[in-house]
Amino acid sequence: MTLTPLLSPLELMQLMQLLKESKRVVVLGHASPDGDALGSALGWSEYLRHLGKQVTIVMPNAVPDFLKWMPNSQYVLYFAEEKDTAAARKAIQEADLICCLDFNLISRLRDELAAVVEKSKAQRMMIDHHLGPDTTKMKMVISHPEASSASELVFRVINELGGYDNMSRSGACAIYCGMMTDTGAFTFNSNNPEVFLIIAMLLAKGIDKDKIYRNVYNCFSQNRLRFWGYMLHEKLQFFAGGKAALMAYTREEMKEYKYIRGDAEGLVNQPLQVKGCRLSICLREDTEVDAIRVSLRSVDEVPSNQIAAEFFNGGGHLNASGGELRCSLEEAIAIAQQAIEKYRDML
Repeated sequence: MTLTPLLSPLELMQLMQLLKESKRVVVLGHASPDGDALGSALGWSEYLRHLGKQVTIVMPNAVPDFLKWMPNSQYVLYFAEEKDTAAARKAIQEADLICCLDFNLISRLRDELAAVVEKSKAQRMMIDHHLGPDTTKMKMVISHPEASSASELVFRVINELGGYDNMSRSGACAIYCGMMTDTGAFTFNSNNPEVFLIIAMLLAKGIDKDKIYRNVYNCFSQNRLRFWGYMLHEKLQFFAGGKAALMAYTREEMKEYKYIRGDAEGLVNQPLQVKGCRLSICLREDTEVDAIRVSLRSVDEVPSNQIAAEFFNGGGHLNASGGELRCSLEEAIAIAQQAIEKYRDML
């Protein structure tokens, strides 16, 4: 079995030419970067450096603590952090090429960074797996919503460019971590047999997939475990005859449990362990801006992306989506209940 080509011969030639013309490259991931955003950025950047490019990775804000073990993540610039802002801005202004990974809209970079990118004279390319990519602002778009992750797409592109043989264990580790985290350790959106062929090819580079799993999923504090216990015992509600779940928490509750970035990662998935539950919504007050962050997870054909777009100014994948509301938490809870009621017949 071999991997199905991702790029047409013309697309491959266009990409090779675009990379050939570029010397200074900036690789971007979306705001509140997750494992896929960071993993795809690290993997793609390694390949570009092998080509002799000067590469800078810029993220709008910091990754969760449970991802900071990833090889070479210490070199990422975070635009929201004062120590990195000037260097990130300079890299973008001087870039020949800007690579947008794991996001489909420039607006997902947040306002200030998005404005800097918009003003840059660099060419732009996108590698992404979200629906509705904005192709008008890109020189080249590699968009495949059916893919498990942006990291999978990065691997396929590198492989088709002939870069697999030179891929290091660190690069393979980053790509595997991105694929793993965006599929819930390969429990959803990963039924394509070629996903596991890619995993085999990454394992051939010497990665320790068991250790990667432990680094991501078994590295939390006692406070995080107690926070989850509190949320599941005190805040979890079921609606629509147990087919939908809702949780919401405040800044004060996060402070009480000494919450750090990433402590809620995976919490929204927990209600789906209950028999018959098909939709889970989690709401939280943002600690940086006056907004409510929304996470949605669903199973089978329940369209969390459609619900996110209609009620929460968001979007995403069929079974994993997100959004944002500019209102009080109480108002957000009421909106979530309205969403559940509207989609009750689909649950």
